[in-house]
Amino acid sequence: MNTSMSQDEIDRLARKRAGAKFGWYLHAVIFLAFNLLLFFIFTSAGRGRSIFLPALCWGLGLALHWASVFVFGPGSVVRARLVQSERERLQRGQSGT
Repeated sequence: MNTSMSQDEIDRLARKRAGAKFGWYLHAVIFLAFNLLLFFIFTSAGRGRSIFLPALCWGLGLALHWASVFVFGPGSVVRARLVQSERERLQRGQSGT
């Protein structure tokens, strides 16, 4: 079975992965900057502990975004293994009929 990609396919996948990673990095920078700003605002108002719930919720969203880009995104090892497994299963099904 030949799983090699053409140069155009490699370029397209590389651009897609780079765009997804850039999106996550931008999300992380905005998360840090905004939460630092909130921290300084809330601590100056004497309500420093009020920042933890929004930061925790947004941090969960950031973690899910990370997983979607680096673990399950296009070209990731997990996705490649799942695709390969499905290919093999479908090929076995075709050869049996």
